[in-house]
Amino acid sequence: MLKKWILPVAILLIILFLLPYSLPFILALVTAILLENSVKWFIIRFRWQRFRAVLVTFILYLVFIALFVWFVVNLVIDQIVTLAQKGPSFVTNFYKESLIQFVDQFQHYFKSLPPDVIRSFEQTLENSIDSVTQMAQSILEWLFSLATAIPGFLIEFLVYLIAVFLFSLELSRLKVKTDRHLKDSTKEKLYLITGQLNKAGVGFIKAQIFLSAVTFLMAFIGLSILQVPYAVLLSILIVFVDVLPILGTGSVLVPWAVISFFQENQFLGIGLILLFIVITVVRRILEPKVFSSNMGISPLAALISLFVGFKILGFIGFFVGPAIVIVYDTLREAGILKSRWKI
Repeated sequence: MLKKWILPVAILLIILFLLPYSLPFILALVTAILLENSVKWFIIRFRWQRFRAVLVTFILYLVFIALFVWFVVNLVIDQIVTLAQKGPSFVTNFYKESLIQFVDQFQHYFKSLPPDVIRSFEQTLENSIDSVTQMAQSILEWLFSLATAIPGFLIEFLVYLIAVFLFSLELSRLKVKTDRHLKDSTKEKLYLITGQLNKAGVGFIKAQIFLSAVTFLMAFIGLSILQVPYAVLLSILIVFVDVLPILGTGSVLVPWAVISFFQENQFLGIGLILLFIVITVVRRILEPKVFSSNMGISPLAALISLFVGFKILGFIGFFVGPAIVIVYDTLREAGILKSRWKI
């Protein structure tokens, strides 16, 4: 009995050890599987050879990546240039019009406070300054590490792209070779699992695109009502920040609202807070339904997996939580996992 488990356990340990080093190839294989429907469409529609269909699909994929990178880089550079041009005058006006008035008003009330309250406030202020300093230092260290990691990332990305093309070329042959070593029952289960995971992966991308479109629409309408200039550009920025790890719409709208209150623009400040609340509530209502309809799991399972995944793993949990539910349901449908127990 023990000998029976030695080989599977050894293989599993080897896979876990090699997993971090083989991540570009795993992602390339997943990408090739996702692109396979497009390859088949070109083969059937135009009666092309597989090489030509793979080449055209791969070129279209590269064009999509290039356009996305160009759009993001162009947006970031444009924002940096705008910030460099308008930043100093904005800071000066903010200091003269808002911050000095706030400090003068605060000093007037500060003098009437009890000494214990004043000391406590000063200690809290010192701790806050230390925290901000440490956070700024951490951000600088993160930016430095990010800059040093760019060459390695570019090499891995190049390997990933080459692997995507080669996997796409060899996918049909790999399927034939794999089928030779599988029983009919195992093939059926494997095709069911890969089909479900493929459907879930595409569904997840569709769900994210739909939610981003809804966020953009709400942000654009809200900013237009508030008569904010560059509403389209700012709405795109809000969507971009919303999909980043840790950050969200609140990281843009809430500080902006606070600055508006400092500038005594209560209309804009209240409007931005309301916009943040509306976007957050609508997204939380739509997320379970959208994910469930696109990924093939129930709305309740989607809600629980999203919430528990986020609580345990943070932003990554939004991906891992539903993925675990999908894998479990797929393995259960394939008969690999059996849950017939009763209480």
